[in-house]
Amino acid sequence: MTYVVTTPSFSGPIETLLQLISSHDVDILDIPLAPVVDAFVATLRDQSVELDVDQLSEFLLIAAILLELKSQKLLPGRDALEPDEEFVGWEERDVLLARLLELRTYASLADSFVSLFERAAKSFPRLRGIDDGFVVRPPDLLAGVTTAQLAAAYLRGIEEKPVAVVRLNHVTVDAVTVAETVVVLAQRLPAMGRISFRDLTAGLETRIEIIVHFLAVLELCKLGHIELGQGGTFGTVEIEWIDVNSRLDLERIDSYEG
Repeated sequence: MTYVVTTPSFSGPIETLLQLISSHDVDILDIPLAPVVDAFVATLRDQSVELDVDQLSEFLLIAAILLELKSQKLLPGRDALEPDEEFVGWEERDVLLARLLELRTYASLADSFVSLFERAAKSFPRLRGIDDGFVVRPPDLLAGVTTAQLAAAYLRGIEEKPVAVVRLNHVTVDAVTVAETVVVLAQRLPAMGRISFRDLTAGLETRIEIIVHFLAVLELCKLGHIELGQGGTFGTVEIEWIDVNSRLDLERIDSYEG
């Protein structure tokens, strides 16, 4: 038995209706499906009409196909959307996602509170307060303090504080300058020939004097009056006067600030 449907735009077997819609001879939007389903349900309720399982399943299959086709027409698919329309609703999706994460956070917090409540349920609080007659008295801060001790503390508070003295006995004072040492070496080195820096500073006693002599030697080398040589790394520094006939520029030495 073939089930016959009757609509304003079509009347005939339901299989033929499906073929016409699939071949685009009939527009699915012109076919109301609700009257078709109502008529089929009414047929099922009619006691005089007998429908076997095959006919029932065939009608359900065709009705489902028609419903899907009409849904595709009423709700355009992804390919039918414009490029700008494709992103419509993304903002709403992000809001829903943020709310979902927020709800998950609240759910996790609720689980933590439940765990704390279960742990607190295992404890037993104190039901009684302080015993009757119990009085808390603050300690006496002046207990054992005499008037003589108070007077001595007052005198210590008003006495004049000693002035702090900064002692400079540990500070090294330069007894000789680089400029003076340059002049002294310029007078001594021409007559000494080639000499090592160790021999030149053999008679010095303080470290600052050796440092000043070293700076003076470098200044004479920069001025072109002496030549420095060293045989190897960390070796002995040899000094030789090479400008015997030239006069030392004392004004330039006096302006040296080393």
